Amino acid sequence: MSTPEQIVSELLAVYDRPDANAVELLCRRYPADAVAFTVIEPDLSSREVTFGELDERSGRFAAGLGVSEGDRVATLMGKSAEMVIAQLGIWRLGAVQVPLFTAFAPPAIALRTTGNGTKAVIADAEQRAKLVPGPDFPAEPEWAIVTTGEPAGRDVSFHDLLIGTDPAPEPVAVGGDGTLIELFTSGTTGTPKGVPVTLRAVAGLHAYQVFGLHHTDEDVFWDAADPGWGYGLYYAIVGPLATGRRSLLLRGGFSPELTWQVLSRYGVTNFAAAPTVYRALRNADLPIPADLRLRRCSSAGEPLPPDVIAWAEHELGIPIRDHYGQTETGMTVANAWHPDLLEPVKPGSMGRPLPGWRVEVLKPDADEIAPAGEPGRVAIDVPNSPLMSFTAYRNAPDRTAERFSADSRWYYTGDVATKSADGHLTFGSRDDDLILMAGYRIGPHEVESVLLHHSAVAEAAVVGEPDDLRGEVVVAYVVPRPGREPGPALAGELQHLVKTRLAAHAYPRRIYFIEELPKTPSGKLQRHLLRRRHQVEPSTG
Repeated sequence: MSTPEQIVSELLAVYDRPDANAVELLCRRYPADAVAFTVIEPDLSSREVTFGELDERSGRFAAGLGVSEGDRVATLMGKSAEMVIAQLGIWRLGAVQVPLFTAFAPPAIALRTTGNGTKAVIADAEQRAKLVPGPDFPAEPEWAIVTTGEPAGRDVSFHDLLIGTDPAPEPVAVGGDGTLIELFTSGTTGTPKGVPVTLRAVAGLHAYQVFGLHHTDEDVFWDAADPGWGYGLYYAIVGPLATGRRSLLLRGGFSPELTWQVLSRYGVTNFAAAPTVYRALRNADLPIPADLRLRRCSSAGEPLPPDVIAWAEHELGIPIRDHYGQTETGMTVANAWHPDLLEPVKPGSMGRPLPGWRVEVLKPDADEIAPAGEPGRVAIDVPNSPLMSFTAYRNAPDRTAERFSADSRWYYTGDVATKSADGHLTFGSRDDDLILMAGYRIGPHEVESVLLHHSAVAEAAVVGEPDDLRGEVVVAYVVPRPGREPGPALAGELQHLVKTRLAAHAYPRRIYFIEELPKTPSGKLQRHLLRRRHQVEPSTG
C-alpha cells in the first residue's frame, strides 16, 4: 500500500503533465456507466448522472458555445447536472470558468465579469434577470448570455446547445499549468481577488478528498457547500470528479429540515459543510432522524466552535472534524479522517498539516518559526509543500507581493494561530483581527467560543474597539437565541463567563445585542464591518 507521501507524488504525476487535459482526468478515465452525481430535487426526488452522460452532453455543449482556449466563461448557476455539463464543456475548450455565487446581486456579478475578458455568461433561468442592462451592465455587453430558461433577445438556449449536431471538439490539453478556474476570494478583508486554479492544483483537491475527507467507494458523500465558493466548488464538484466517486448535489437553498431529510433518505455516510450549517441544525430544534448512517462529518470555512463538536458527539455519535484552507490553496490543515492520519479530536484544534503541505506559525515580526504554543502568523513553506500551486492573483501584483516573502519561501495566509509541540494548529484570528489590549494579544475566536457556550447565545463575534487607555478593548456582538431577553443582566452573565472560563483580561468590556451578524454570501463573518459599525448605545459598559 502506498504511503501518503507516495500518493501525493502519484497525484502530481497525473495532473502536472504537459499533455494533461481536464476532460480526460475528470471524466473520461472512469467507466461511462459509473454514476458521477445523484442530483436531488427539493421534493427529494432524484436522478443519477453518469460519467458517460457528462462526457457526451458536455461535448455537444462545447461545440456550440463559441469560445476559445483561454477565454473566460462565467457560470451563474446552482447545483445541477447542467452546471457540471457547463464546467466540463468550458474545460474541454481550454477556456476558464469564473464561478458566480447565485446569491450575488448585479454589482458583485459585474465586478467579476466586466472588463476581464469574459466571453460568455451561463445563467440559470431564475438568475437571468440579474444580467439585464442598467447601472451595472451595458446595453450591449462584451459577452454572450447562455440561459437554461427561455431565451430572450440575443440569448443562447442552453438546451438548444445540448441537441446540436456539430461534432464535439476534442479536449484541449492545457497541461498542468493551464488555468481551469478563476475563483474570486470571498472578500472578508477587502476587495475580492481573482485566484487562478490550474489543472496541477487538482492534485491538491484530489488529495484532500482522500486524506481529509476519506471519501471512499463505499461512501454516500455529500458536501453541502455552494459551488459558487471554494469549499463547494473544489470538494462537491471537482474533487469527486477527480476521484471518480459519486457525490450528491442538492438543488435549491438550505434549510435544516431539508438537510435532515436528505441525510436520512439517501443514507449519507460522509458529510461536509460549513460551521453555519451545523449551528443551524443544532439550533433548529427539529427531531434528529433515527436512521442516520453518518460515519464522518467535516467542517471548513471558519473555526468550528467546541460546543458544536460536543453537540455532534452527543446527538450524532461522531465528532465533526475541523479543517482549514483558503481559496488560494485549497485545504492544507485538517483533523483528517484517513485511517493513517486519524487521531482523537483536540477541542479547538484545526488539526495537523495534510500530506503534501508544510504549514508553520511564524513570529509576529520575523520570518522565523515561533515557539510552540505562542501565537504567530500562519505561513506555508512553499519549497517543502509540493501541492502548493498558487503563485499570483490575476492582475494584482501588489496584492500578490503582500502574500509572499521576499525570497518566495513563505506564503502568508493572513491568519494567526498557535502550533503545539506535537504539531497541532489552533486558529486564533485573521492577522488584522487580533486585538492588542494593554500589551495582551487576544484572539477573537477564543472569546467567541466561550460566549457560544451560553445557552442564550445563537451567534457571537468579537472585535477590538479603540480605547484611549488600553489601545483597544474587547467588545462583543451577540445574536440572542429566540425567546431570550437581551439586556444588562444577560450581558453581565456573558462577561462573567469569559472571565471564569478564559481569562479576566479577555472579557468583553461592552456587549452589543444585534439581530444578525454581517457575513459574506458564503456565510463567512465580515469582522471588518463590525469594526466600522456606527456606535450604538451599549447594553453594558
